[in-house]
Amino acid sequence: MDRRITGTTRVIVHLAYPSRHLRTPTYFNAYCTKKGIDAVLVPWQVAPENLSDAFAGLRRIESLAGVIVTIPHKTSVAGLCDSRSETADFLGVANVARRMPDGRFHGEMFDGAGFVQGLLREGHIIHGRKALLVGAGGAATGIAEALVRGGVDRLAIANRSLEKAEELAVRLRNAFRGRDIVAAPADARGFDLVVNGTSLGMKPGDALPVDPDTLEAGTLVAEVVMEPDVTPLLRLAEERGCMAHKGVHMITGQIELLAGFLLDEPGA
Repeated sequence: MDRRITGTTRVIVHLAYPSRHLRTPTYFNAYCTKKGIDAVLVPWQVAPENLSDAFAGLRRIESLAGVIVTIPHKTSVAGLCDSRSETADFLGVANVARRMPDGRFHGEMFDGAGFVQGLLREGHIIHGRKALLVGAGGAATGIAEALVRGGVDRLAIANRSLEKAEELAVRLRNAFRGRDIVAAPADARGFDLVVNGTSLGMKPGDALPVDPDTLEAGTLVAEVVMEPDVTPLLRLAEERGCMAHKGVHMITGQIELLAGFLLDEPGA
């Protein structure tokens, strides 16, 4: 299909820093073309110290449908929004914000729903699993909530700052009474689902989010990092007889949700 940008095309910007690794625009724009939706997603590289000014300017752009947000802006954008969904408000993070006609922004968080949907689409169940989640930042926070809501039997949260992991665990225990949710070290022994919810693996020389020697054969190892397509963690996991789940599945699992939220295209 011939894709044309016109004066009526609705624009969405993808806020990130850096932006060179972004793959979401490729999938989102292909989806809009396939569905005949007159919208385009454009990556914007915005440094954290300039985010507030950039966001203020976006309020005045009438062609703007909204923003999609990734590392490192999800917590900051949640704070800049004028209103948030119940999920985004509870988690304190947003990965998308819709611009209202009066310039106000309404934030939502689909990372968790997209991650779980990506697992299900690849034939992986989460109900009853014992899950280790590495990370307690923006994406990891959404994934933690979605894993608990999806019925994991146990969730352990590992983070460089143990205090931040414990804080997230407490919030989730308060919201989901009686569930087994704890802060723990990044040791994969005893878990059948291991999730890297950090940016580790995106840059050459990054430390591994979990010691691969603790991975047990048959464990499902999942990523949020989309570039590279196969991270060092996934490669080492496969070498140890684990099942690998790529980071790209998190975004393909939420494209329809993002389009519906930003463009009022239910079931698009």
